Amino acid sequence: MQKLNWRRIVLKVGSALIAPDQDGCRSRYLLTIAQFIVRCRARGIEVILVSSGSVAAGSHLFPSDIPRSVVMKKAMAAAGQTEMMAMWDRFFDFPSAQLLLTHGDLRDRERYESIRETIFTLLEHGILPIINENDAVTTDDLKVGDNDNLSAMVAAAADADALMIFSDVDGLYDKNPNLHEDAVLLPEIKSIDESIYAMAGCATSAVGTGGMKTKIEAAEKATSHGIATYIINGFKEETFNRLLAGDNPGSLFLPYEKPMQEAVHWMTHTANEQGEVVIDGSFDESLEGEDGCIRGDEIMEVHGEFAIGDTILVRSEDGTRLAKATANYSSCLLSFIADNEQSEFSEKMQDSIGPVISEKDIALLEKS
Repeated sequence: MQKLNWRRIVLKVGSALIAPDQDGCRSRYLLTIAQFIVRCRARGIEVILVSSGSVAAGSHLFPSDIPRSVVMKKAMAAAGQTEMMAMWDRFFDFPSAQLLLTHGDLRDRERYESIRETIFTLLEHGILPIINENDAVTTDDLKVGDNDNLSAMVAAAADADALMIFSDVDGLYDKNPNLHEDAVLLPEIKSIDESIYAMAGCATSAVGTGGMKTKIEAAEKATSHGIATYIINGFKEETFNRLLAGDNPGSLFLPYEKPMQEAVHWMTHTANEQGEVVIDGSFDESLEGEDGCIRGDEIMEVHGEFAIGDTILVRSEDGTRLAKATANYSSCLLSFIADNEQSEFSEKMQDSIGPVISEKDIALLEKS
C-alpha cells in the first residue's frame, strides 16, 4: 500500500463483533475498533461508523423460548439500538450522533441529499456519525437487508476515500477457507466479475445477515464511485496496526480509475426502479441524435406505476436491461401514448411534450 492519504473513511462493523455471544453488547472486540477510530481522528482522518448489531444486542432482553418472528426482531432492534449506541458512546471522549436509515430514505433523491448534508455537517463539527439500518420500522420494500451494502451506499453518499468492512475472516479467498486448507487469500482485486463472485461462500457467522457475497456487492458499489474497499478481519488487533502503518491486512478492492459521476452512481447502485419502459430500436442510436434523448414514439410498452422524477428501467424487446433513468413523465401518460401510438391525438401529444428521458438523467447498464 501507498502512504496513507485518507481524508474520510467508512467503517462497517458487523453483529458478530458487537454481540459475539448473542446476549447483548460486549467490549471484547469493540474496544480495539474504538481505539482505531480515535487514532484515525488524531491523524485528521474523518470517520463514519456503520454499525450492525441492534437485533443481537437486544435479543437478551426477551425470553429465549419465544420464536423470532419479524415483529419480535423489530422489537429486539428497537431495544438493542440504545444499548449499542451507549456501548459505542462510552468509548469516546468526543460526541457521536445516531442516523437510522432505510432504503426508502436513500433511494429518494431529496432525502438522499438531506442525508449527505447531515453527514457533512456532523463531520464538520467533529461529531462521529454512527449509522444503522432502521430495523425497528423498515419493511421488505424499504430495507437494504444487510449493512455491507448499506455501508457502500453511505460511503458513496459521504464521498469517502475508503470503505473498510470488518469481517470474521482475513479477506477474500479463492475458495472457502473453512472447507479448504489450501485456500489462498487474495490481497488485491483490480476488478469485480463473475469469477470473483464465484469465490464468495456463505456467511460464516451465526449472528450476522451478510456473507462474503454481500461484501463483494458492497465493494462493487464503492469501487465504482472511486472508493478503495477493504475486507479485513475485525477480530485481530494487528489488523488495525497494519492499516495505520500503511499495510494491507486483508483484501483490497481497487477503485475505478474513472469513477461514475455521483448522480449516475446513485441511480445505478442506490435508487430502485419504480417501473420500466420497453423501447423500439437501438438504444445507442436514440442517444446519438441531436437531442440525446428517448422520445414518446420510441416507447412500445410501459410496466408498473411511476411518477415524474421516479427512477425507471429502460429495456429492449428481448429483455436486455439497457439503463436506469429519471422519468420526465408519469406511467399513466406514457402508457396512453404507447397504447395509442397511431392516433392523431397521440401524435399531436408526442409533438407537444418534451423528451420522455433526457441524456443527462440516464445511467447506462453494462450489457451481459
